[in-house]
Amino acid sequence: MSERTTVHAGMAGTIDVGGDLTVNRLGFGAMRITGAGIWGQPRDRDEAKAVLRRAIQLGVNFIDTADSYGPSVSEELIAETLHPYPDDLVIATKGGLERTGPGQWPVNGRPEHLIEACEASLRRLKLDQIPLYQFHRPDPAVPLEDSISALVTLKEQGKIRHIGLCNVTEDQVRRAQRLTPIVSIQNRFNVADRRSESLIDLCEQEQMVFLPWAPIQDLDSNSIVQQIAQRYDMTPRQIVLGWLLARSPSILPIPGTASVSHLGDNVAAVAIKLTNSEVGSITDSMG
Repeated sequence: MSERTTVHAGMAGTIDVGGDLTVNRLGFGAMRITGAGIWGQPRDRDEAKAVLRRAIQLGVNFIDTADSYGPSVSEELIAETLHPYPDDLVIATKGGLERTGPGQWPVNGRPEHLIEACEASLRRLKLDQIPLYQFHRPDPAVPLEDSISALVTLKEQGKIRHIGLCNVTEDQVRRAQRLTPIVSIQNRFNVADRRSESLIDLCEQEQMVFLPWAPIQDLDSNSIVQQIAQRYDMTPRQIVLGWLLARSPSILPIPGTASVSHLGDNVAAVAIKLTNSEVGSITDSMG
């Protein structure tokens, strides 16, 4: 489906991040505005910048990025395109992964690396404080408490407003919470991969935000999603975004794209109002 009528991310309602940052409940993941393998400059730099501008026009006011996207390229494009930022825009970025080549993501949770990474993100994004800084992935070679303590230090210095976690278990969330409030969890979650179901429930119980990554996966083989898409004259991708919005009020979908057209399709998904029966059918389809 193309963008038939003007839609607005605010049609999905709003969600609070950390209790004091209110954003529309469809964000934008800025990983895909880089080159192949999430490495280097995008194939079409003007299109990538147009995607960012159009996202703002469509009411998106939460952008998720990371220092490792490019590396650095995503953050640089965001600042180049959108700075000075709209007053309501919340930019979330991440640190804890390094890049040695296309598709390569070595983990580095050393405190000194996280401090350097955060300060570099502040410079690239032209921010005095990062609204939401997320630890990209726990490092098996570094105690989790050491990594989180570095983020706490950055928060105490005013360089981070809120702290989030990515790619974590519930036990790791609890360990981090002993040191500081955690306001978001970003784990892989989609129709075919439900390993983070319990963490979504935890987010509901404790007023955290759940940011699903890789939300659009394995749809070609899902006959239920295909049937519902035909019923609504929508794409399976749009139906899954509608399902995520209906699955839990704590979910903040952040679909990414490098195409203005695809961006419009993603935002158009906020207009889908699935029935409880349809939501249940999708939820059970790969259970």
